[in-house]
Amino acid sequence: MILVGRNMSPFVRRVAASLNLLGLPFEQRILSTVDNQAEIQAVNPLGRVPALILDDGEVLVDSNAILDAIDDLVGPDRALVPASGAARRSAMRPLAIAVGATEKTVAAYYELRRRPAELTWETYGQKLWSQAAAGFAALDALAAQSPWLAGEALGQADITATAGLDFAEAMLPELAQGRFPALGALRDRANAIPAIGGTRWKG
Repeated sequence: MILVGRNMSPFVRRVAASLNLLGLPFEQRILSTVDNQAEIQAVNPLGRVPALILDDGEVLVDSNAILDAIDDLVGPDRALVPASGAARRSAMRPLAIAVGATEKTVAAYYELRRRPAELTWETYGQKLWSQAAAGFAALDALAAQSPWLAGEALGQADITATAGLDFAEAMLPELAQGRFPALGALRDRANAIPAIGGTRWKG
């Protein structure tokens, strides 16, 4: 398989970490949406990352769809999100918050750091910032209650929260550094696993 995108994107990173953790071999095309738009658009018409090219040439786009397909590929006993029932709902709740907090962090970064100063909408940027912080705070509360966000076993919510918090600390340090101690400790435990920590963006 071929994963398209670079791990600076927390959404690419969560796919890379999941593939590693599940022992699914893949190559990675380190392409940037800033510098390699045409190459990415040749794979995904939206021009977004990640995209995953399967062994048979089928292309999957959007990290949620990719991760769902990966779980289906490895089967319910190894899937990073349970297939059904109360266990699935328990895993999906923190996962939805982790995805949302990460999305808001990325949007805040672009609004407040990447947009030309004269075009920045400060009020909107601060709203995104507040939404991201609220999401991480909710995850921090969950992380204080159990070893992992959905209980005793590491799952997709933990991988996604790790990628999101690392991105936030690197790109918007005032938003995240030192503010979410329980979630930070969970992130550190996850990053101590080579399959996850090895995907950390080094710039």
